[in-house]
Amino acid sequence: MKVNNKSNPIAVIVIPTYNEADNIGEMIDFLNDKTFLDIKNKTSGLIRNWDMKILVVDGNSPDGTGKVVEEKSKKYSNVFLYSETSKDGIGAAYLKGFKYAMDNLKADFIFEFDGDFQHPPETIPLMLREVENGYDYVIGSRKIKGGSNPKGWGFKRLFYSEIGGLVARFIMFFPFKNFWRVTDPTTGLKVTRVNGFADKLDMDFDHLYTKSFGYKLQLLFETLRLGAKYKEIPLNFHVRNAGESKIETNTAKDIFRVAFLLRLHDEQTRKFLKFGIVGGVGFIINTAGARFFKSILITPESNLSLLNGLANAMAAEIAIISNFIFNNTWTFSKEKITNMLKFVTKFLTFNLSSVISGILFPSVVVATLTYLFGDRLFLYQVIAIFTITIPLNWFIYNKVIWKKK
Repeated sequence: MKVNNKSNPIAVIVIPTYNEADNIGEMIDFLNDKTFLDIKNKTSGLIRNWDMKILVVDGNSPDGTGKVVEEKSKKYSNVFLYSETSKDGIGAAYLKGFKYAMDNLKADFIFEFDGDFQHPPETIPLMLREVENGYDYVIGSRKIKGGSNPKGWGFKRLFYSEIGGLVARFIMFFPFKNFWRVTDPTTGLKVTRVNGFADKLDMDFDHLYTKSFGYKLQLLFETLRLGAKYKEIPLNFHVRNAGESKIETNTAKDIFRVAFLLRLHDEQTRKFLKFGIVGGVGFIINTAGARFFKSILITPESNLSLLNGLANAMAAEIAIISNFIFNNTWTFSKEKITNMLKFVTKFLTFNLSSVISGILFPSVVVATLTYLFGDRLFLYQVIAIFTITIPLNWFIYNKVIWKKK
């Protein structure tokens, strides 16, 4: 949905700091005197009249970062300081900032942003442009065309960024569509629409699996789960020039732990695991049944190609009945079909779709492979089931049989 051009949306740049006195003043000046001015004058190609604000969440920095921000707030009326009473980690700092931005600054959109120029300020108008195009959640990615890691990074940091990011993506999203959409899950540059998304997130930081860098994965995962329309823009990540790095020694371990916990507790993943178990039982019934039917039907004159296809089809029908019963009572228990008429109708639909995905297509594959390569029934069943039956059934079960109301 396109945004209303007549309103003046409020975008708050949330910047967590700790010992950033050497950076934060320069960043505030640059944002106000260059970036926000370009946005106001429409030189950045934006349509709407954006009300830009800066919220610095400082962890009681001993180097006087908070005092620098206070001085800047006297010069710029759009600069605000939130001083933490306790230093609870960067994840907690962001959530505190989000809550303050929504409750006190009436934010319509919230940025996650670094105050040390590792995130280029010129990306802010680019992200707002995508927001104007109707996107709810825009992130800066180092992994897409036009994005990059700093040239000054060593091998270890690059390895963690590239391989660690890929492993985290795999753990959190594979084989679902977000594995292909999200290229940089550990990026810290994001903007989120408040209405329907940021305001739906749990702002109690005690619910975070970590208060450290792994928070990025959790907010990403939870925002996407809300159905946010998602877009990535290229991010040229810069080397820190001053200030204290927020990267901790156990960051890689923390990220993998959070990714695993997110996937473990994800409802869709649990449903998929149940689907897999039920499918595994069906697979056993199918393979054992096919062997049984083959043993009682085979004769010296049998055409093995036709016999294997027929035996697989008969066993598959028994597996289909088993799959429907167990999926209805266990896998899709929240969408369980209890009405008898609907039960019968859904079973017939399920059976018809399974005839195609579980009998017709796989049996043709089994028969064809037998004809081409000889009698290897079990191997051909594995190929047919995992390449055809499982993907088709998962789609049909979710979109047709047990579709959410």
